[in-house]
Amino acid sequence: MSKKEYSERDICTKFITPAIEAAGWDQTTQIREEYSITNGRIIVRGKLHTRAKNKRADYILFYKPNIPIAVIEAKDSSYSVGAGMQQALGYAELLQVPFVFSSNGDGFLFHNRISNNGVMEQELPLDKFPSPSELWNKWMEHKGLSKEQEELITQDYYSDGSNKTPRYYQLLAINKTIEAIAEGKNRILLVMATGTGKTYTAFQIIWRLWKSKTKKRILFLADRNILVDQTMTNDFKPFGSTMTKIQKRQANKSYEIYLSLYQAVTGAEEEKDIYKQFSPNFFDLIIIDECHRGSAAEDSNWRTILEYFSSATQIGLTATPKETKDVSNIQYFGDPIYTYSLRQGIEDGFLAPYKVVRIDLDKDLTGWRPEKDTKDKFGNLVEDRIYNQKDFDKTLVLEKRTQLVAKKISEYLKQTNRFDKTIVFCDNIDHAERMRQALVNENSDLVKDNSKYIMRITGDNEEGKVELDNFIFPESKYPVIATTSKLMSTGVDAQTCKLIVLDQRIQSMTEFKQIIGRGTRINEDYNKYYFTIIDFKKATELFADPDFDGDPVMIYQPKGEESPVPPDEQTDPEGSDGTSVPDGNGFDDDDLDSDGTISDPPLRPKRYVVQNVEVKVSSERIQYFDASGKLITESLKDYTRKALQKEFASLDAFLQRWNHADKKQAVIEELANQGVFFEALAEEIGRDLDPFDIVCHVAWDQPPLTRKQRAERARQENYFVKYGEQAKKVIEALIDKYADQGVVPIEETQILTISPFPNFGTPIEILKHFGGMDGYQEAIHKIESALYNA
Repeated sequence: MSKKEYSERDICTKFITPAIEAAGWDQTTQIREEYSITNGRIIVRGKLHTRAKNKRADYILFYKPNIPIAVIEAKDSSYSVGAGMQQALGYAELLQVPFVFSSNGDGFLFHNRISNNGVMEQELPLDKFPSPSELWNKWMEHKGLSKEQEELITQDYYSDGSNKTPRYYQLLAINKTIEAIAEGKNRILLVMATGTGKTYTAFQIIWRLWKSKTKKRILFLADRNILVDQTMTNDFKPFGSTMTKIQKRQANKSYEIYLSLYQAVTGAEEEKDIYKQFSPNFFDLIIIDECHRGSAAEDSNWRTILEYFSSATQIGLTATPKETKDVSNIQYFGDPIYTYSLRQGIEDGFLAPYKVVRIDLDKDLTGWRPEKDTKDKFGNLVEDRIYNQKDFDKTLVLEKRTQLVAKKISEYLKQTNRFDKTIVFCDNIDHAERMRQALVNENSDLVKDNSKYIMRITGDNEEGKVELDNFIFPESKYPVIATTSKLMSTGVDAQTCKLIVLDQRIQSMTEFKQIIGRGTRINEDYNKYYFTIIDFKKATELFADPDFDGDPVMIYQPKGEESPVPPDEQTDPEGSDGTSVPDGNGFDDDDLDSDGTISDPPLRPKRYVVQNVEVKVSSERIQYFDASGKLITESLKDYTRKALQKEFASLDAFLQRWNHADKKQAVIEELANQGVFFEALAEEIGRDLDPFDIVCHVAWDQPPLTRKQRAERARQENYFVKYGEQAKKVIEALIDKYADQGVVPIEETQILTISPFPNFGTPIEILKHFGGMDGYQEAIHKIESALYNA
């Protein structure tokens, strides 16, 4: 067998791997073949999902288990030595590795991304592949690091012997943090989208610094009890007896790893602050989880802790850096040394994508003005003015609006799954309670079975807060629906949440990202691959904001100086620990205007409650995301037409591709991966249409036939005269299956194992009626020709 006949895998096995090993690379610890970098984006199609192809490098070379240093892309010998270089460079940029190779088994093309002598690419013979130390020394020289810094950088991450290793972006975050500390940086900000494993990343950072004895006493600060407890029992468990949780008014200085709530180490009176029991230089590393929630504000108690331990290296972790005129994470920590965004997480397939159901209500769009002398249900005279969406549920309650929202939520769940975990975000605690009542009335059958089917989980309600853990844990069936205002907007690891309802007017990009983050976790064990957002208050218009997934911009303005940038952060009325927090002026969240500022003390009632104003749905539409993750703003049919006409120059070009495909399923999957939403289009045009008819109708205005019409037409063709009686019965049954289920099932031989085919014999006996597998496949092609004959 000549080299020209070898497959790509043969080239790897016979030529590339031996060349790498001969250069001194260890097969078990340094060479990773067919290395999956990403999981492949989850693409949602109606109620179904599929995964796009993941990014997988032929080889990743690791200097140490935690340090990827080179990418190799292989091709078979029909390609040139450098044919894989552009693909390899794409992987190298994602992994941020310095050295890149392409090979066809005859030699290597070497691309040095850190070259400073003008020569970036050169060809190398197979026997001249660089050794691990050769590449590492080039990298160390480029970084300008000392031997002492090298020891810290090469400290391994924690491994329990299982297959769990940090994902590529976690490894980047860990390595960049360790490098920054090795270089003497003491204020570090990491931005990682909700659901991407910030706590696991923090654990690995601490482990390497602790094991290398670079940092000996470490404090991990969080702002919710549940976050501290989850961290200790899950990600931080390997620290074992060296770890403790700081309780209020109690300081034991014999441990090495400390976890604490901010609130546990600060008190109302300064002398009671427990952190003062530790000397200012006691901790040499502090990790601040969810640091956007106030720790960087100059006048906060939490900031006081950080300033007291100012000699410690401090690392801020957040999904959404808080940047307002008064509060700036960037001003305190500096620019993020690494950002892994929500968009990137969805693109890589590590985070769940979402579809948006936008429902506009008539009174929200047109406003409502009371007739003269209108009184609310409590006898208060309603002020005569136009009330709009900014007012609803804050200064004015339309009871029928609340009932309609509850009805639409319940309708959606009845169409999908009434036990899908659901969070309904309301404008305030009062709104959350009224929404709970309205949902109870819409779902009385399930509430009769268990009163915890619907719960209000807000900071003022102990019964609800007690159920927060049960809502979060996938194993707990109840509660199913949680109504809330602020308490669940951050730090709640709701892995199985499949529906997020926005009946809250959201002006803050930080808050919006946090709320969306409640649904982004994937849990394959519970069939959670994507989630749905139902938006009643136009909050999802923030998806169109360039800042939605852009880099954080520092807009910090020192106190006393005017800022042209208006504050976009709403005060958090439920406090970071879930308790009700007055703002110091005696107002609660009901006194906040929509932009988060404090109103004058009200002379009128806090809010009018009006009973009998009819509210209707003005428009309801599903918004989809194309194959590249961009929101489709035009109609689905118009978008699909453009996508298909870009792919196929004409109807004839499509027919040729369809008719010549060995399996129609391949064409369907190819189009689905490019953003054709077959199931959604079928609901719009006609559910029993074949994908073939959907394409021809949407793109080229051809009159569609139903599957049953195509099946009837196929039976009348003369394609099947040569077959015997038993074979014709099988063909008839296959055409019936097509009429019921479409073309994809009849292309799989497994169909012969289900009814009615066992009546005709075993699969092997059925194939014999066609002269074997080849004859059977020929019959399938004849059926398809009869179905799609122009």
